[in-house]
Amino acid sequence: MAKLYFNYAAMNAGKSTALLQAAFNYRERGMKTLIFTAAIDRRAGDGVVASRIGLKAPARVFDGATDLFAEIGEAIRSEGVACVFVDEAQFLSREQAMQLARAVDVL
Repeated sequence: MAKLYFNYAAMNAGKSTALLQAAFNYRERGMKTLIFTAAIDRRAGDGVVASRIGLKAPARVFDGATDLFAEIGEAIRSEGVACVFVDEAQFLSREQAMQLARAVDVL
């Protein structure tokens, strides 16, 4: 059974660092990951999640029109993705948050 976690903290608390470390741990064990980041967040460049300590990873960009349920489903089918991470989740719409919950329940 899949699970949905929401990690939150103040700015500069290391949330992106923790996300990147967790994604690395999955990949180190041979599991594929999918990382999303908000289109509005371009601090490290388009489609990149980065931390202040220098860790970074490529990410798919989401905006208000992105169907996360469909993208996750396709990634699971075509790439064998085992875990999905979303950085900057405050930019998700209510519908997109529900799509993540649905992905956990259905996919």
